[in-house]
Amino acid sequence: MSERGIAVRRLGGAEAREEIPALADILIDCVEGGASVSFMAPLSRERAEGFWRMVAGGVERGARALLVAEDRATGRLLGTVQLVLEQPENQPHRADLAKMLVHRDARRRGLGAALLRAAEDTARAAGKTLIVLDTVSGGDAARLYERLGWIKAGAIPGYALWPDGRPCATTYYYKTLA
Repeated sequence: MSERGIAVRRLGGAEAREEIPALADILIDCVEGGASVSFMAPLSRERAEGFWRMVAGGVERGARALLVAEDRATGRLLGTVQLVLEQPENQPHRADLAKMLVHRDARRRGLGAALLRAAEDTARAAGKTLIVLDTVSGGDAARLYERLGWIKAGAIPGYALWPDGRPCATTYYYKTLA
């Protein structure tokens, strides 16, 4: 997939390990920018790279799909999203969308939408018919999900924390795949 000089592709396990520094850069930038994505500020490089090593292990086992958006001209990674494919035995039809991250200097270029569409296509190809996610209530990501046809299931006040420690509400969404 390519939009506005951006290519979205799925990484294999070895590629995921090679890209750990670039993936860590994106995660650190998002946390520094105030995104509530499971980490508190300041996020150390060691902790960020440890997270991506865990993700790469899941990719190698086939438990996760890892997609990246990169600048076609420079090859620089600008964004990423994951699908958690491995689910309990009574939910083989479902995947969880996780950690959709776009570097702050690459936002407003359609990367989020491109990553989301690619994740939906990847889920379909894996035989999934339902995707679920959670995100900060009322944020830019929530508006993107709603614009692209995701259905709001409900919100939980004070569910997570912003990187600075303040509580934030979380909204759950789902999308049924044709």
